[in-house]
Amino acid sequence: MDVITKTTSSSSNTIRPRQNRMQNYLLVWVDANIDSNNKDFQNKLTELRSVVREVDLCTTPEKCIELINDIDGQKAFIISSGALGQQLVPEVHGISHVDAIYIFCREKATHEAWAAEWPKIQGVFTSICRP
Repeated sequence: MDVITKTTSSSSNTIRPRQNRMQNYLLVWVDANIDSNNKDFQNKLTELRSVVREVDLCTTPEKCIELINDIDGQKAFIISSGALGQQLVPEVHGISHVDAIYIFCREKATHEAWAAEWPKIQGVFTSICRP
């Protein structure tokens, strides 16, 4: 069961959270540029938290790996920036409780080729919005 579904719009892929709140899933958002004071970021985080009970933020791949390795009894989804995803994905792809990985970045074309090599990556997306 996906927490986030992939849709295609005319100009970009969009991550759209499903309406049903997922109780036993952890969402880890990994981005070196997370700015919790940014209004756009706060809006995206609010939308994600309306779907997934627990959203954890990491600014380094190492912190994400540590968090994922400490999970007990939960499935995890990861949203990663493209730049950090190239380092992170090889480290977490083989972890059984990582269900899916989503690459969220402005430079979609830059990351599509390497992302296509990893089956758990659901796509490269340029936005997150509610359906």
